[in-house]
Amino acid sequence: MKIRPLTTTLLAASLLLALAACKGPEAEQAKQDAAQAADSAGAAARDAVDKAAEATRNAADKTAAASEQAAADTQQALDSAAAATANAADKAKVAATDAAAHASDATADAAQKVADKARDVADDAKATAAKEEAKH
Repeated sequence: MKIRPLTTTLLAASLLLALAACKGPEAEQAKQDAAQAADSAGAAARDAVDKAAEATRNAADKTAAASEQAAADTQQALDSAAAATANAADKAKVAATDAAAHASDATADAAQKVADKARDVADDAKATAAKEEAKH
């Protein structure tokens, strides 16, 4: 990451300046203080990188879980839609069968009425013919 090289460079420059400015026993203490500061800064930078990596992993895990839930919800919706479609198809089949049966009944009723009318006409024709023959 960019944080680590930048922090390390700044710390090294600070260390060199501190070493150049100090002489004698104070120089030794300054060296130790600078080394300790460099170690602390490096540890802090590593800790920050580790925390960022952990946060990234957690976000990725949450995203994966949300994606899995969305996929499960989508599958459930598709299953419900398929069941509703199958149910509607069954109802349409029953309705079509009923309509065909009613149409057949209506056709049979109409044919019966035509036959009855034809029989009435034939009966009238016989009666008229019988009257005509009786006159002769």
